[in-house]
Amino acid sequence: MATITAFDGTPIFYKDWGSGRPVVFSHGWPLNADAWDAQLRFVADNGLRGIAHDRRGHGRSGQPWNGNDMDTYADDLAALIEELDLRDAVLVGHSTGGGEVVRYLGRHGTGRVSKAVLLGAVPPFLLQTEDNPHGAPIGAFDSIRDGVERDRSQYYKDLTTTFYNANREGVTISDGTRDAFWLAGMQVGLKAAYDCIAAFSETDFRADLLTIDIPVLVVHGDDDQIVPVAISAVKTAERLKDATLKVYEGAPHGIVGGPYQARFHADLLDFITS
Repeated sequence: MATITAFDGTPIFYKDWGSGRPVVFSHGWPLNADAWDAQLRFVADNGLRGIAHDRRGHGRSGQPWNGNDMDTYADDLAALIEELDLRDAVLVGHSTGGGEVVRYLGRHGTGRVSKAVLLGAVPPFLLQTEDNPHGAPIGAFDSIRDGVERDRSQYYKDLTTTFYNANREGVTISDGTRDAFWLAGMQVGLKAAYDCIAAFSETDFRADLLTIDIPVLVVHGDDDQIVPVAISAVKTAERLKDATLKVYEGAPHGIVGGPYQARFHADLLDFITS
């Protein structure tokens, strides 16, 4: 397996398909790089180099006790980009991975990156606080923690319902898609899965967004039941210097792997090559 070594010695697994301009994908919780296989193949088929890693604690990467926080995730992404000596890269992040991309850009700058894509991403700040009154209350995230602690296997199975909007009329999600989500979730170490909930819900990305000086494509479903568009993509686009916001009508949090995937592929390639 291809791995790089993070600053603290943690091995970080990655896939590297195709050649050309690098497109680096960061996955959501509780998934791994396999969630991006269709996109990796798509960009590689179109003359680009697709790269995706397993976040620490997830999939085939190491499972250290410490470092399950957004700063460290960003530093791990930096280690990957620097080890592979990537230039003129496009960063693509879904959900928690979108936070990872934004924190990387805020923390490490845009010297190696020319564009970014945020898909159903968690910035600017999910948690409800005095200065973020439209965020979600802490109880919403405590319920996720309770589910992971109590019976994470069943919790991941149940989560596929709202992740893919299987509870909406006319929406059908295959058992295979649900099973793949569950399998990825069960590959996350319990400590990493638990800690990552705070990382994606309690990290404030508002200052990071203001520093980003490259074009950013922001894609979000208007029926996202996990990360509501009004408290995420809309506010993110307002803070970015050069944002293109595309809201997919009826789309769930899990845009890739479903009926909206072809549309996302077209928007992604158009943004990269324009």
